[in-house]
Amino acid sequence: MAEGGDPEQQERPDEQRPAVPPRERRAVGYLAAGGAILLAVVTIGVALASLGGDGSGSAEPSSGPVARDRDEVHDLLPEGGTFPEPERVGSVREGARSADCELESFEAKSNLHISSPDETVRYRSDPPTSGKHHPVPAEDNAYAVSPDVRRIVHTLEHGRVVIWFDEDLPAKARASLKAFYRDDSHHVLLVPDTTDMPYAVAATAWNREPGRYGTGRLLGCREYSGDVFTALAAFRDRHRDRGPELVP
Repeated sequence: MAEGGDPEQQERPDEQRPAVPPRERRAVGYLAAGGAILLAVVTIGVALASLGGDGSGSAEPSSGPVARDRDEVHDLLPEGGTFPEPERVGSVREGARSADCELESFEAKSNLHISSPDETVRYRSDPPTSGKHHPVPAEDNAYAVSPDVRRIVHTLEHGRVVIWFDEDLPAKARASLKAFYRDDSHHVLLVPDTTDMPYAVAATAWNREPGRYGTGRLLGCREYSGDVFTALAAFRDRHRDRGPELVP
């Protein structure tokens, strides 16, 4: 026995330890495994929360979601809308011209993720078409509250087309845009603008070519009219699923 030791505190040889029944050993193992899984889930959740991964936010990267009650959400995207059948046009430019809309392209300068929820990203266009972005993309949906724009840019990288609308458009126009979205919502987002963009309606996409990081595309319509749907349909069909990172 070691000097100064208490015989009752000395570790017993293995053959003298009380046997633990197999059932109890399994129970202890299950509890340990369950604790490890819970710890991993909590750790992942904290990591996502640290980057604002809850999926909601305004155009300011570090700000929280725009508060709306249920009636306001319903009023922003009302039901029962209709839209004129888009004309078949030979190109996106022809569709844009028919609605007096503008087309612009912007070479993407980065495809990196932000490293902090407080990191401000200055995009080259309003609404944005490409650039640094949040690591968690916004989901395909029609939104009454805009997600963080940095999440929307990540969604563009995945080949989505985003349709933006001015919240001050008449209710009939907003209902028509919602009906247009629902008519073909595959890999499309409908988002209210929160950055005072200079357009009544716009659409953005991020093409994988040309350029090292690809090229952002912008359709901007300063006035809303029935012809906007021809321009939107042509833009959507041309640029959908052409992102640098195509994600189903």
